[in-house]
Amino acid sequence: MKRAVGTAVRIDEFDYDLPKELIAQEGVEPRNSAKLMVLGPGGGAVHRTMGDLPKELGRGDVMVVNESRVLPARVRARKTTGGKVELVFLEPLDGDRWDCLVGGGRLREGSTVDVGEGDDGAQVELGEVLGRGRYAVRVLGGASPEEMMHRWGEMPTPPYIHTRLLDQDRYQTTYARVDGSVAAPTAGLHFDGPLLEALDGAGVHLVRLVLHIGYGTFKPVRAEVVEEHRMESERLEITEAVASAINGALNDGRRVFAVGTTTVRALESATDGRGRVMPYTGSTELFIYPGYRFRFPYSGLMTNFHLPRSTLLMLVSAYAGRERMLASYEEAKGKGYRFYSLGDGMLIMGGPVR
Repeated sequence: MKRAVGTAVRIDEFDYDLPKELIAQEGVEPRNSAKLMVLGPGGGAVHRTMGDLPKELGRGDVMVVNESRVLPARVRARKTTGGKVELVFLEPLDGDRWDCLVGGGRLREGSTVDVGEGDDGAQVELGEVLGRGRYAVRVLGGASPEEMMHRWGEMPTPPYIHTRLLDQDRYQTTYARVDGSVAAPTAGLHFDGPLLEALDGAGVHLVRLVLHIGYGTFKPVRAEVVEEHRMESERLEITEAVASAINGALNDGRRVFAVGTTTVRALESATDGRGRVMPYTGSTELFIYPGYRFRFPYSGLMTNFHLPRSTLLMLVSAYAGRERMLASYEEAKGKGYRFYSLGDGMLIMGGPVR
């Protein structure tokens, strides 16, 4: 998929002051106690909690979620000299090779690093250089990369989270089922068992697609003109059953809400010119920023509060309007909302601005 085409937009249009203390370092418990800002289609914000979400929705409504599961992709290794190395497994390549981000310095093609201890450990061989700090790697000694990650890995939490999560599953949605992401679809982190039960009891249906989030989600936008930024490719899958469930709701006149920016990118990548979703297995590099014309007929979008100058802030600004988003962020700051991955939520009611 090619990136969206829009008019010239400057990165500084998405800058705002964000005090460091508002970037959430841990999630609240229970998950559904997170704050929820509800933006009505006519403007104005109402302040709720995630536990109030069923009251904002109606029987027959559909929420489309991303059920990609975060791999424990950060693996600590060491050189033969004892120097520390950090591996972040990004995505599978051909055969048994993986695209891997390697940090440690003075490493080159053909180097090996050790994981674990002695006979119980394993080695990782660095192959072809794929880009800045990235190698095609292979696990030696019989273990698969997936086995290595699940045995020795930990969650690759974002660089702005400065503490190690005591509960690694806190950076995982409760409905995640398909391994493949290196970052969580964070709008879904607010959904816990009681909230899912309450939504079900209110007649709200969850439909699950998959978009595996890559390391590019942490990649800063360095271009002054937004159009010059390039999104990295991410794998997605929308099955025939999922497409049918979404299209059936639309054909019945029921409302469909997207949970998270990754869900929006998946739907936009698979929606035809009539506003209906096609089954799709492949990848997307779609970049959504103001000027983009949405294809899917959303009834609303659930999202978190995003960092300045981020592609995620650009996407929600394309959806609801840049000035409206920045004004709502100022209101959120004044009311002590917590920002980004482990922070609070926002429900934008109504479809995209035109």
